[in-house]
Amino acid sequence: MKKRLFAIVACVVLVAVIGICFAACNHKNDYNELEMPAYEDLEVPDYSDLQIPKDFKFGAICLHGEESTYDKNFIDAIKKAITDLGLSVKDNLILKTNIAETTACYTAARDLADQGCKVIFADSFGHEPFMVQAANEFPNVQFCHATGTNAHNEKYKDSTGNVDETTTIPSNFHNAFASIYEGRYLAGVVAGMKLKDMIDNNQIKDNQKDANGNVKVGYVGAFTYAEVISGYTSWFLGVRSVVPNTVMEVSFTGSWYDVTREKTSAEYLINKGCALISQHADSMGAPSACEEAGVPNVSYNGSTIEACPETFLVSSRIDWTPYIKYIIAQTVKKEAIDDDWLGTIATGSVVLTNLNADTVAEGTLKKIVELRKQLAEGTLHVFDTETFTVGNEKVTSHMFEGKEVVKDGYFHESEEISAPYFDLRIDGITLANEIYEATDNWSPNKK
Repeated sequence: MKKRLFAIVACVVLVAVIGICFAACNHKNDYNELEMPAYEDLEVPDYSDLQIPKDFKFGAICLHGEESTYDKNFIDAIKKAITDLGLSVKDNLILKTNIAETTACYTAARDLADQGCKVIFADSFGHEPFMVQAANEFPNVQFCHATGTNAHNEKYKDSTGNVDETTTIPSNFHNAFASIYEGRYLAGVVAGMKLKDMIDNNQIKDNQKDANGNVKVGYVGAFTYAEVISGYTSWFLGVRSVVPNTVMEVSFTGSWYDVTREKTSAEYLINKGCALISQHADSMGAPSACEEAGVPNVSYNGSTIEACPETFLVSSRIDWTPYIKYIIAQTVKKEAIDDDWLGTIATGSVVLTNLNADTVAEGTLKKIVELRKQLAEGTLHVFDTETFTVGNEKVTSHMFEGKEVVKDGYFHESEEISAPYFDLRIDGITLANEIYEATDNWSPNKK
C-alpha cells in the first residue's frame, strides 16, 4: 500500500514538474512576430555551376565569439554561405574567434594561410593593418576585411589619416561593407512610429521631454568614429521623419563589446528621460537595461525578442552571406574580387529582423516595406540635406578625400568607399561623451 501511495505521489509530482517546465519554456517564447518579407527585387547570383574543390579551405577571424551579437552575425553568415555552396562547415571552414585587434590577428592570419586557406576573412575594423601585413606575405591568398578603409589606397593610412609609406596595399587585399545606414534609417522609422503611438496615447512623461517640448531618445555607441556617427544619425533621421520634434543623446562605451558599460550607458540615458533607446554596440547590455526599465529598444545585428519580449521593436543588420559566397566563387574561378565591395538592400545585404507584433505601432510593417523599396530604387535618400542642419545651417558641401560628397540634394554615403564616412554633427543630437580609443577611465557622460 505504501509503495502504491508513493508511486501515485511521485507521478503527481512528476506531472507538476513537467507542467512547470512546460510553462517556463512557453513563457520564453511568449511573443508574436510580424515577418519581414525579403526585398522583392533581389539580385541573386547563380552559383549552381560552381565547382569547388573538396579540399577548399575558408579562414575566418572574429573579434569575439558567438556571445557577441556582432560576431555571431558574421559567424552565422559564413556558415550559411559555406553550406549553401555545398561545402562542409566541419571540413571547409577554419574559424578563429576572440582574436584581438593586435598582432594576434596577424598571427592568426598567417596560421590560416599555412593551413591552406585560399580566402581569409576578418570581421573587425582594427584587424585591418594586420590583414594587410599578412596579405603582403601571402600573395596567392585572398585577404578580405569587413569595415576597413584601405583597399583603394596605394599605401596604408591609419584612422587618423597618417600614411605609412613603408606599407603597400597589395592587390590581394580587399574591403567590404554594406549600406547599413539605410537599414538603420528604416529601424529608426519603426522607432519613430512607436514614439508617435506613445505620444498619441499620452505615454510620454514630463521628464522625457526637454525644455522646448522635444521628445528625448537615446543611443549607445561604441566609439566616436564615422561608422558610428553615420549609424546613429541615420537612425535619428528615421525617428525624426515620423516625430520631427525629437532630440537625441548619445553615450559612448569605448568598446565594441562590454556588457557592463553598455548597460550603464543605457541606464544613464533612461535616467536622463530618454523614451526609447537604440545602439551600435554588440552585447545584450542596452537591451537588458531597456527590458528592466520598460523602455522600447531597437537592437543591432539580431533580434532580442526572446530575452526582451516587452520592449524589443526591431533590429537592423548586415547579412554577410552574399559577400562570403561572392569571394569564395571569385577565388575558385580565379577571377578578381572587388577592391571595395558594397552590399545593398538589392543584394540582400541590408536587412531587418521580424518586428515584435506586440510592441510596434499599427501599420509599421507596411510603411517599412514601402520605404525600403524607395531606398533601393533611389527615390528616397537617408541624408537628404532638407532633413537636417549643422549649426542651424543647411549643408551644401562636404569633402571626403578631396571629393565632393554633397550633391543632388543629399550626402552620398558609402559611394567613394564602402565604409561609412558621414561624420557631420547635426543639430538635435548631443554627445554625453566622446571616445576615440579604448580607455579604462570611463563614465557614460565624461567628456
